[in-house]
Amino acid sequence: MQGRVIRARGGFFDVYTTEEIERRCRARGIFKKRGQTVLVGDLVQLVPMGETEGVIEEILPRSTELLRPPVANITQAFVIFSIVEPLIQTYLLDGLLVAVQQAGIRPVIVFTKCDIATDQDKEDLFNQYRLTGFPIFFVSSRKEIGLEDVKEALTGEITVLAGPSGVGKSSLLNALAPHFSLETGGISEKMGRGRHTTRHVSLLSVGENAWVADTPGFSQLSLSVASQDVRLYYPDFFPFAQNCPYRGCLHLQEENCAVQAAVERGDLPAERLTNYQTLVNNKIEQEGRQY
Repeated sequence: MQGRVIRARGGFFDVYTTEEIERRCRARGIFKKRGQTVLVGDLVQLVPMGETEGVIEEILPRSTELLRPPVANITQAFVIFSIVEPLIQTYLLDGLLVAVQQAGIRPVIVFTKCDIATDQDKEDLFNQYRLTGFPIFFVSSRKEIGLEDVKEALTGEITVLAGPSGVGKSSLLNALAPHFSLETGGISEKMGRGRHTTRHVSLLSVGENAWVADTPGFSQLSLSVASQDVRLYYPDFFPFAQNCPYRGCLHLQEENCAVQAAVERGDLPAERLTNYQTLVNNKIEQEGRQY
């Protein structure tokens, strides 16, 4: 029998099976000996035990794998940031866009709390990211703005939610599927950041053939991409970068860099280049400490 792991706690795995029921399963001891870990999102072969239990016998090949959060077979990532409260940090957003793409997952940008942001703020953010080609949504869970478009984007996908705490991930899920009643957290006045309200990874059904990974929030960035490869995850740079005189141009201080020229002409948002250069320089510094 085949199924998908939708929850993992205390050595047990809840598997949604082809019978369209959940079975509480244990994994065979052989996985530990092999150094394998069953992840939420895994497709597995299991042997049913009784009416509601089972034993996981095999982990089927994964299409994608995230280590933080530990989730498998994700097809897209909603990279979620609030426009205000907490105020958006586009450097963190850009870093997450790189990390998601590097993992082989398609990014979708979701800006929350659009009901309390100015029209100018929304226009500026749209213009900053429109050339990436990634889908962009502006939503308000409180005012139910943009939710139907988000639901449509979730259909047929297994979606992971990525973003700092306090940006409204749990509120968005509650608005999409009120039966979850997920705990939400406010903003810490001292840090200006939200309190984590999600402690376990689980897959939640938000419609027919639509799953969302409800995961512990991100507040720290950890990029494993090499400094010279960060540019590969900036699709809005590609049309301009092909005109750079140096094939390996990093778009830092190189002479006649076409990407920098595009920013000077106003064809590319300056903040995208500034964030990119900060990411690259931070990676160069980290790589220097390693050797």
